[in-house]
Amino acid sequence: MNAPSLAVAASPAVGGAELFLWVAVPYVCLAVFVVGHVWRYRQDQFGWTSRTSQLLEHRRLRWGSPLFHLGAFMVIAGHVVGLAVPASWTEAVGVDEHVYHTVAVWAGSVAGVAMVAGLGMLCARRLLSRRIRLGTDRSDKLLFPLLSATVLLGITATAAHNVFGAGYDYRSTVSVWFRGLFGLTPKPEAITDAPLLFQLHALTACLLFAAWPFTRLVHVWSAPVGYLVRPYLVYRRRNAPTAASQAASRPSGTSGSRPAVRP
Repeated sequence: MNAPSLAVAASPAVGGAELFLWVAVPYVCLAVFVVGHVWRYRQDQFGWTSRTSQLLEHRRLRWGSPLFHLGAFMVIAGHVVGLAVPASWTEAVGVDEHVYHTVAVWAGSVAGVAMVAGLGMLCARRLLSRRIRLGTDRSDKLLFPLLSATVLLGITATAAHNVFGAGYDYRSTVSVWFRGLFGLTPKPEAITDAPLLFQLHALTACLLFAAWPFTRLVHVWSAPVGYLVRPYLVYRRRNAPTAASQAASRPSGTSGSRPAVRP
């Protein structure tokens, strides 16, 4: 643990602000992410849920939720490949930089548009529906702006530099910094060379991870995987009662005819 710290401190391109932003803040956020989940599971298992509001409003949720979740899965998969997999690995399997860049830009753009559209619908229904707005707790008031900022900064950085711009290879800067954190060899000098939009996107993502355990995002870890392998539920149809069954269910000494009334 001392060697990485000495290496970072010895780099002339790294100052105190860079060490704080790109070493201290990410590690603090990761620690809060891990410890916060343990605390939340031990203290608030009944609150470990997405707190769905489908019964209050379902028209916007019907479209917004699938769009957001589908886009989120695609974005997460793209980030895993782009940040965790070195460029040398993709080149080793025959994917050169041009092919990777083209696929990443267009697939990421589609995923980002779907995610932004879905998130916009979810935020709109929470703001426009009074019943849902009254049920919004403090964690939601923190989560939705932070999540929106992270998503918008990411898609804006992609559009500005890789769709309409000259192109930017974040795998030579942001990815190196990201892998250095998990390898306990932090390289803050790598991300200091990245454009401002990528830096802001990385910082908001770190803050989102820190807030994760205290919001509805914990339901991600409770995916109903067991639903796929559970036994079928057997439903039996209840037949309409027949005259014989109705007669058998009457108390003894009674009949189906109307009792006579004496004058």
